[in-house]
Order: sequence, then structure tokens, then C-alpha cells
Amino acid sequence: MPRLSQDNQQGHQKHFSRPSRRIQFLPPPWTEAYNVNVHQTVENEGCATAMHNVKPMGSEWMEMRKRPVCAAQEPTACAPGQPGVENQGSNACCFCWCCCCSCSCLTVRNQEEQRLRRTSYEARTEDLPTCEESPGPTLEEASAWAQSFDKLMLTPAGRNAFREFLRTEFSEENMLFWMACEELKKEANKATIEEKARIIYEDYISILSPKEVSLDSRVRETINRSMAEPSRNIFDDAQLQIYTLMHRDSYPRFMNSALYKDLLRSLSEKAVEA
Repeated sequence: MPRLSQDNQQGHQKHFSRPSRRIQFLPPPWTEAYNVNVHQTVENEGCATAMHNVKPMGSEWMEMRKRPVCAAQEPTACAPGQPGVENQGSNACCFCWCCCCSCSCLTVRNQEEQRLRRTSYEARTEDLPTCEESPGPTLEEASAWAQSFDKLMLTPAGRNAFREFLRTEFSEENMLFWMACEELKKEANKATIEEKARIIYEDYISILSPKEVSLDSRVRETINRSMAEPSRNIFDDAQLQIYTLMHRDSYPRFMNSALYKDLLRSLSEKAVEA
């Protein structure tokens, strides 16, 4: 075999001693397997930070691969107790707190509230006193009711008509309380005053009564202190407050109600026939 020259020997040594670029950039087998395991851990555990302590070879491109995975998972994650998009679509009417819902939930709820309110009112009005005995009003008297609330309350016929209207608004107890206070003022016997004051308190002042009227705390506290020795004027402040409430709140609606207009029309027809 011919011997190589000295120049050829040096060139041959340089050629075989040069490091291979392909071998330099190829990761060892254990590194590739480790990267695969880490990537699976990241996907399974939802972007868990399991790579803080140890970073394998090629950690830069692994970090770049993790970021789109986390970004894709974040929008789909729902916090506990919050409904997803599909749940909002299927149960939207059941969690709607406004009146823009066109479903039947609000209608059913309103009907149920009206039924319960009507049942409660019928239960509490079973023992209400009957209307005052009085002849029917004339056309002049009924027309005078529109002039002022005082003229309406002065006549028994006016109080009966107004009480009938209050019954339709489930607030008849306001008129009954006012009338009871008027009866109490006529009493002179101390024992009778104490007995009637106790009955009025239990029927219209006590918070346990189904016929309780709406009073402010100041008036209520004054009555509570005076109940130890009640007088016939013990409910004056409360009576004035209820009178003002009926005047400002119920009286204008009574003037515009079908009940009052029908009464005027019937009285006018009777006057024409006469």
C-alpha cells in the first residue's frame, strides 16, 4: 500500500478531526424523550409550572410551544359557579332579573303573587265590620265628593263608596282604622276606652296583625308608651297619618275610577227619569 505524503496526512487528519455540525445540533435520545414527557405534562395539568427548577435542552422553543397551549385553554376555562355559554342560552329566562324577558316566567310569577295576595286579603277580611247604614247618595252629594276629600269623608254614603274602592286595592283597613278611632273618641268610660284601645292596637297597630296599617316608627313608639294608660285620643297622630295617606294616595285614584264614574252615570240617569 503506498504511503501518503506528509501534506496528504495533515489534510486527512484535519478532515476527520473536524466536528460534524449534524452531530453537534442533534439532541441526545434522553433529551428528546424528556421534552415529550414535559409537553404531555403541560397539556394534561393545564399549563402547570413544572419546569421552573429544571430546563432541558431546547427550553427556549419549548417555552414558545407552551404559550399557545395556555392561550387556547384560558378562554374555555370557566370559573366555578359561573354558567357557560350553552347554559346561558338554555336557562336565560330563569335567571333574568329584568322585565325584558319575553318568556312566560314573569307572567306565571305575577299570577302567583296576585293569587297569594287575594287569598291573604280574603283571610284577613273575614271578620271586618259591615258598611255603615246610610241612604244612597244623591247626584249633588256624589258630585260634591270631587270637590274635596273632606266632603267625601263627612257623609256615610261617601265613606261607604270610598271603602268599596279601597277594597279593590286591598287597603280597606285604612278606612276601618280611621272609623275605629272616631268611635273611640266618643267614649267616656275609662274601662271601655281601655278595652277599645286594646282592640284597635291588636287589629291595626300590632306588627302581628294581618290588618296592620302603615305608620312611621315615631308614631308607633308613642302609641306603645301610651298603651299602659290609654286615652281616647291615643291614636290621634296615627289617625291623622292614615287620613293623609288616603287623601294623597287613594283619593285621586277613586275620582278616576270606573266605580265612581259608574255611580255618577247611574245617578244622572235616575235624575233624568225623575
